[in-house]
Amino acid sequence: MNLIDKTIAFFSPKTALNRVRSRKELDIINSGYDNHGASSKKKAMQGWNVGAGSVLEDIEMNIPTLRERSRDLYMGAPLATGAIKTMRTNIVGAGLRLNSQIDADFLNMTTEEADAWETNVEREFALWADSINCDAQRMNNFYELQQLAQLSWLQSGDVFTLLPVMPRMGMPYDLRVKIIEADRVCNPYNTTVIDLDGKLVNGVEINSFGEVIAYHIADEHPNSTVLTSINNWKRIPKFGANSGRLNVIHLMESERPEQRRGVPVLAPVIESLKQIARYSEAELMAAVINGMYAVFVTTETKENGSGLSSISEDEEIDGDDDSSIEIGNGTVHFLEENEKIQESNPGRPNPNFDGFVTSICRQIGAALEIPYELLLKHFTASYSASRGALLEAWKMFKMRRDWLANDFCQPIYEEFLAEAIAKGRIYAPGFFTDPMTRKAYCGAEWNGPSQGQLDPLKEVNAAEKRVNNGFSTRSSETVAMGNGDFFKNHRLRTLEEKVRREDGLIPEESPPTETKAKVQEDEEEEVKEE
Repeated sequence: MNLIDKTIAFFSPKTALNRVRSRKELDIINSGYDNHGASSKKKAMQGWNVGAGSVLEDIEMNIPTLRERSRDLYMGAPLATGAIKTMRTNIVGAGLRLNSQIDADFLNMTTEEADAWETNVEREFALWADSINCDAQRMNNFYELQQLAQLSWLQSGDVFTLLPVMPRMGMPYDLRVKIIEADRVCNPYNTTVIDLDGKLVNGVEINSFGEVIAYHIADEHPNSTVLTSINNWKRIPKFGANSGRLNVIHLMESERPEQRRGVPVLAPVIESLKQIARYSEAELMAAVINGMYAVFVTTETKENGSGLSSISEDEEIDGDDDSSIEIGNGTVHFLEENEKIQESNPGRPNPNFDGFVTSICRQIGAALEIPYELLLKHFTASYSASRGALLEAWKMFKMRRDWLANDFCQPIYEEFLAEAIAKGRIYAPGFFTDPMTRKAYCGAEWNGPSQGQLDPLKEVNAAEKRVNNGFSTRSSETVAMGNGDFFKNHRLRTLEEKVRREDGLIPEESPPTETKAKVQEDEEEEVKEE
């Protein structure tokens, strides 16, 4: 009881009792999260003051800073560079390849007709995709553009792609792919992140329903110091007003509803990566300095005295800076009168460095969905543990691969297919008149690099059992094992075996002997006849 309750209890015990009972009931009401994560009474929570900002305050206004820091880490922090390149290599690799999969039943096509149509489409697509003419800048083919888009997406949080029509000599297709860096999509003339009426957010224009209707793209990078002319912004509708054609492809990962721009993948671990980079640089410098151990000689004369400078003036890098002292490998220093050295033992290299960095890398890997073994490319655990780490990482790689295939590869392929059909190079009746027919013709799979095997023999045995038990197909397992197209492999193997047999490298097969079951059937037939 506090002083007030004691005073009341002296004059009216019943009233004081009611006050105490009410206070206990109030404590019961303040239960659940109020006693845990939402508590404002616990000392551990009292200093945790956060605001409930909208997606504009929490994300959109911070994206430019996050983007700049993410790129800086990619350029200067080995761990960040490795994380992003690990994702790029496993998600895209050499590029996601087209595997046309049309709905033959809906299109009333036989299996042979569908296979012939798909083969022809893949051949036509390869004519366009394998050439640098598919790139508006004529620098990369389609598969290299996938790598560029994925890398930029991870670094900057999002990336944009335009699909201009640009005729070129020697290329029957006019569709081009133009990748736009995230910085170029911004509010005109570097105004605030959000305009006054709230309909333009970081260069993304929305209507009253929140639908994205257009993007505002600068002709040149807004922060460039070598602008060739006055920078201008163009408003490009997301879809064509008359055709409904997709004009702008926007690759991003949404974290919250009503989010318009993407967040770099390194955003949650920017601070950890920067501190690890600083720590690594400090340890490296300390180890280098410790390796340059020198001998110091004291003398009472000044003839040989040279102070603390251990190298000649010709070898000095910043001799004009009086605050820096340069040392060399295995040098001898002569000290002047009244000078002496206080020797220290820095203890480098630090034996705890590796364990500490590994511990932080585990946390960074958890945030990026990359097991630290894969993040550091250091597999020292058992086969089961290493395989478990790879399988866990592969879930994330497959998810992001599906995003890239659905949001980048498939829309571009559909635009290519529409042009090929319109020009008569591919026959597809009903493509432009019936949406269901168009969807049936546009069916496709995009196959990328395989998962890889720690023990190839075990993986092959498992694949064989999946096929024999009907859990999978030979085509699927061929792709999963990273060996291309089953039907192409089958045709090539048939030709190889035929040539080897004709050259006598394989003996002619003897006619098959009767099995016990066949012999038993014949005997039973003879008994019936008798």
